[in-house]
Amino acid sequence: MARALDLAWRGWGKVQQDPLVGAVLLRDGELVGEGWHPEYGDRHAETVALADAGERARGATLVVTLEPCSHQGKQPPCTEAIIRSGVARVVAAMRDPNPLAGGGAERLREAGVEIEIGPLGDAAAVQNAIFLHGVRDRTRPFLALKLATTLDGRIADGFGRSRWISGEPARDYVQWIRAGFDAIAVGGRTARLDDPALTVRGPVRPRTAPRRVVFDRVADLGPHLTLVRTAGETPTVVVVSPEADRTRIKRLQTTGVTVVQAASLPEALGLLREQGVASLLVEGGGQLAGALLAAGLVDRYYWIQAPLWLGEGGVPALAGLPTRGLDQADRWRVVERRSLGDDTLLVLDRS
Repeated sequence: MARALDLAWRGWGKVQQDPLVGAVLLRDGELVGEGWHPEYGDRHAETVALADAGERARGATLVVTLEPCSHQGKQPPCTEAIIRSGVARVVAAMRDPNPLAGGGAERLREAGVEIEIGPLGDAAAVQNAIFLHGVRDRTRPFLALKLATTLDGRIADGFGRSRWISGEPARDYVQWIRAGFDAIAVGGRTARLDDPALTVRGPVRPRTAPRRVVFDRVADLGPHLTLVRTAGETPTVVVVSPEADRTRIKRLQTTGVTVVQAASLPEALGLLREQGVASLLVEGGGQLAGALLAAGLVDRYYWIQAPLWLGEGGVPALAGLPTRGLDQADRWRVVERRSLGDDTLLVLDRS
């Protein structure tokens, strides 16, 4: 199952809004086939693995990260391909929560295929957190917060400079993260100070380039900024307050920027979801990050810690968080911990 989970990651950036799925076929303890879902609408991991195994699939065990589907969608049902292949046993990490695609285990059991569900199910759920969120909540995007901070929790020095707090391996990892999200967002102050492009520049080329989103209540983004200048090439959305200056809004719209007016962050996220943004990666700044956390709108936190201090004059990573006692504080769940060069990555999910 660990191998199947590794294979599933090869679909990152290619499969949204489908799940990431990997599959392995074993016969007499020997690997005879493997595969993954390579792209949205393309073949499913099970059928790729079955094709890889050929006749060796008969009597084999299929290990797959998600319950095989039993419905006709963009691809035929995997259950029927499994039954025809003669596979004797299927082990799935987790059930498919999609009401349209679920029920594969029952169909296979009826056909005489042995079924087991559960091994490494927690890891599979972490891997497919975006997909699972989309099934259970269509009111707002899955929201991940990514911050690169110093050991004392600063995202920039006293002069507003943040390039570069983290090292090159961490920055490469961020490019990989970006490829798997529908949109990448920053606050207005970050857009003005850092002038980011918010594009994917790593080895993974996403099937659809992520949109760029700027949360800027006052609509004060100048035409010289990269996000504004390139709005005609990469879709860019600026979320502003209903009270924002009309002249500034029109100026942004003439550059090709889409302006969304929202009175609150939940309303803004709801409007983005209506526009097809099912997953949103927020990369700062501190005011926006703190407001999203305080409102309970963050589902995952990618925290990159760099081994340096900037002191009290540095810009706090999380501003405006309300004070809580230990008995009231939410304790997040660490789902990944590893080194990125000299930096440390923590991936935390809301409990």
